[in-house]
Amino acid sequence: MNTASQRRNVGPVRALITDLAGTAVDYGSSAPAGVFVQLFQRHGVPITLEQARGPMGIEKKAHVRELSKVPEIAGKWQKVHGAACTEADVDRMYQEFIPLQLDVLPKYSDLIPGVLETVRELKKRGIRIAANTGYNREMMEIVLREAARQGFVPDAAVCATDVAKGRPAPWMVFLAMEKLDVYPPAAVVKIGDTVPDIDEGLHAGVWTVGVARTGNMLGLAESELAALPQTELKPRLAAARERLRAAGAHYVVDSFADCLRVIEEINRRLERGERP
Repeated sequence: MNTASQRRNVGPVRALITDLAGTAVDYGSSAPAGVFVQLFQRHGVPITLEQARGPMGIEKKAHVRELSKVPEIAGKWQKVHGAACTEADVDRMYQEFIPLQLDVLPKYSDLIPGVLETVRELKKRGIRIAANTGYNREMMEIVLREAARQGFVPDAAVCATDVAKGRPAPWMVFLAMEKLDVYPPAAVVKIGDTVPDIDEGLHAGVWTVGVARTGNMLGLAESELAALPQTELKPRLAAARERLRAAGAHYVVDSFADCLRVIEEINRRLERGERP
């Protein structure tokens, strides 16, 4: 077989890189969203949960910065503080954010139903698992510690502060691939519940899977979602799926548990010579 043919013959999927909050743990991605609301309230600037969720998926200091630029929030800040929010303000707020986030993470680190069973099956099939996240190292370690108590231990883990730039840049995906020793990108799947997750995967050239039901797009804890009337749930879920499709996700699913069928489909596409 010549070199060109070897390059074309990628083989099956060999690695899955999963986001944490809203994808693998913390049904509804409640931990970060609530803390951003609390953080801005401390500075006399009330924001909504919907606003707090807007930039979700990116590195958390960048998240604070992006929230400060939202016109409505920026206007409130100007009114309360008599000046625009500066980078120094963002720095101070991020330092406040860290202990607030660390404090609540253990309460919001339950595995999402189906994750553990799916991971076990993926590993039986020889697929390696990495986690990546917009959290910093200290935050990620808390989540992984709690996840390990429930049986979920990824083969590698990468956080936003491990790389020069977090999402939507591809560097966390590339670092995870290096840690797993898996390449090329066509043999890798990235799954996450935010648009930056999808952007990250697309920029890295891997297959991307968006999670619509359990994460930030709906933003509902499992009990809240169960209590929602179907007449309200269906259009909200449809809108969440459409946002992820519009972002360019190769597949959109309800939860991590759908990984198996998606990877089987990707493997069939790889056999036909298709690439992300």
